[in-house]
Amino acid sequence: MSSTYNANANLKARGVNVPYTPEQLKEYVRCAKDPIYFITNYVKIINLDRGLVPFVPFPYQKNLIQTLADNRFVVAKCPRQCGKSTTLIAFLLHQILFTPELTVAVLANKQTTARELLGRLKLAYEHLPKWLQQGVLEWNKGSILLENNSKVIASATSGAAIRGLSINMLLLDEFAFLPNNIANEFFTSVYPTISSGENTKIFIVSTPKGLNLFHSIWNDATLKKNEYIPFGVHWSDWPGHDAAWREKTIANMGADGTKKFSQEYECEFLGSSNTLISDSKLASMTAYNPVSSVDGVDIYYRPEKDHTYIACVDVSRGGGGDYHAITVMDVTEYPYKMVAKWRSNNLSPLRVPDMIFMIGNAYNEAFILIESNNNGGDVARALHDDLEYENILMTTRKAGTGQVIGGGFGGSVKLGVEMDKKVKSVGCANLKALIESDKLIVNDADTISEFRRFVAKGSSWEAESGGHDDLVMTLVSFAWLINQRYFKDLMDQDIQATLRAEQDYLIEEDKFGFFFVDDGKPQPPPKERFVI
Repeated sequence: MSSTYNANANLKARGVNVPYTPEQLKEYVRCAKDPIYFITNYVKIINLDRGLVPFVPFPYQKNLIQTLADNRFVVAKCPRQCGKSTTLIAFLLHQILFTPELTVAVLANKQTTARELLGRLKLAYEHLPKWLQQGVLEWNKGSILLENNSKVIASATSGAAIRGLSINMLLLDEFAFLPNNIANEFFTSVYPTISSGENTKIFIVSTPKGLNLFHSIWNDATLKKNEYIPFGVHWSDWPGHDAAWREKTIANMGADGTKKFSQEYECEFLGSSNTLISDSKLASMTAYNPVSSVDGVDIYYRPEKDHTYIACVDVSRGGGGDYHAITVMDVTEYPYKMVAKWRSNNLSPLRVPDMIFMIGNAYNEAFILIESNNNGGDVARALHDDLEYENILMTTRKAGTGQVIGGGFGGSVKLGVEMDKKVKSVGCANLKALIESDKLIVNDADTISEFRRFVAKGSSWEAESGGHDDLVMTLVSFAWLINQRYFKDLMDQDIQATLRAEQDYLIEEDKFGFFFVDDGKPQPPPKERFVI
């Protein structure tokens, strides 16, 4: 039987016994116990200038290795060309050599990247002394299997990449460079299975690229809101990288060199250049846990007596696509603040009026502004006719002005507001000003996530491909509303009574084009109030 695998003189075949000298046995034990010692003394890498050389990790690389060894969940934010991939591969090599029955998945934003990482591991493996090697059972482009039944699988990150496999250790490389829909799909379908084990490990490593899921995980880790241990590397940690190197690198990066350097080397989280909200503001927006969640409603501030609330509603077509969304704002004083939110993409539009009714009543009979596009008009009519909710805001169209809140007695008066180009343009401009001047406080994770993907499309704004903007659009409606002359009137209780009387008059005069029929049947009891 051959002592080498597949005629590769650098690989030991299965079943080959290599006698240990006392010194080698002592070394083997020490290597098994100390990954930094093993890596420093036995791992070799390819250097662009010097070829095959021993890997001598810098202090920050040793710290990263120790962090990986000591923790189950690690998220590492690393600059370009800092040797992070070499460090990770060296650590994984140690793990598969000295841990039997270990299955490691190396996933990257591209399959070629994942396989290149595996190639580096294989190269380092081939240059180990035979007495440190395990016998090889499989040695393929996308995977290897050793005699101790430890294996490494390399693939592109996707929802189906490792589904159904029992993974003990997962490396997600360059996670920030995944499209948001793929990153979210992966965490929804694969992550729960891997993280459920008692000893499984997950390492997420990347250079930042925008405000995405990687940013959210890193930010939550720094705030101790998840189990991940944050590990940051700065360009100055790399020996020889000083202020002169920085200036030279920025100059060599061409146009927008400073911004590029900030992302690639300073590891700053910069949003898309065309987001509605500025990069700096998006980076500073922090999500907090709701004080409670009731019937799917995330509550950040409970209702307060004598406070005035406005709930803005975006109604989808239903069927699992876009979300129905309700956002409740406290407008009693500056800064306005988001106090509650609800969204669902599996509830029939027929049930949305009930949610609005319960939430509105809970928040002091909040004023309701419903976007009348799609099913919104039907929802508004059901809320008004069937549930007899009074504080529904109405609009009318005026020549040269467009839609206005309130109404007067002329023109076409309707429940809610149609999200046309003018309303959206004014709403987006006002929303940007409110958020960036800290006059509107938003601490909801889902809403902040949507803001980070709410970008310019032609002369308008909408979610990036694969994203959602339903919660953001409720805030666009809100920002348009507070620019209305009637908004100040809504803050005056005497005027509120006048407006209500005016709306009652319009209803009686049949200005909406629908009518009521008394069929003599007993009416259903009033809806129960939503208790917070």
